[in-house]
Amino acid sequence: MARQRQFYAWLCDHGVACFVLLTLSFLVFGKLSFDLIHLFSANADYLLDNGWAGLVEGGLQQLLELLATSCGAMIAYLIFKLCESAMVERLRHH
Repeated sequence: MARQRQFYAWLCDHGVACFVLLTLSFLVFGKLSFDLIHLFSANADYLLDNGWAGLVEGGLQQLLELLATSCGAMIAYLIFKLCESAMVERLRHH
């Protein structure tokens, strides 16, 4: 918990670095989440149409990759929100 506070305080103190991280996390979130709903839908259709054979032929692997991509997008979003909060805090106190 103390490291998290230290990191947040560091972000509040270093506005340029915080803005760069905010921008990068926004771009990563956008890249990872782009068309994710469509890909999940296509994977579900494939698995429903092909059943067990669809799982064995790569449908399960693709589903796991989509879930990992979703987790990566969520991490990028959380970093974005942390940086956003630090930037607002910085602007509020300066």
